[in-house]
Amino acid sequence: MIAPAVAALAHLPAASSVPGYAPEEVTWWWMAVGLGLVVVLVVIGVLTLLIRLVQDIDRGVEGVVETLGQTARNTGESFLIADTAGQVDAVLAEGLNHHLFLTRVLSGSGKKAVPR
Repeated sequence: MIAPAVAALAHLPAASSVPGYAPEEVTWWWMAVGLGLVVVLVVIGVLTLLIRLVQDIDRGVEGVVETLGQTARNTGESFLIADTAGQVDAVLAEGLNHHLFLTRVLSGSGKKAVPR
């Protein structure tokens, strides 16, 4: 792992061959360039991770939106429940009235059914 890095730096000029700079300055400059490269690679990795997480969250949000849409469609006519309950009560009352009438007629009591 170190050998490729040394080979990559082999074509660079020697520290003493840069005019106007001390060898220590050139060494520190190359260390700063290397550190900058490492920082750039880390930033690329973190941003890639962030992009994947955002895409995953986006897929989750799309699923929630779809579920909420289905819920809205399923409950879109729920206001009719109260009307339906009232109509069911009316049908039940009519059915009980018929039952009472038929019971009295078939039993021979002869009394009239009392409607509700």
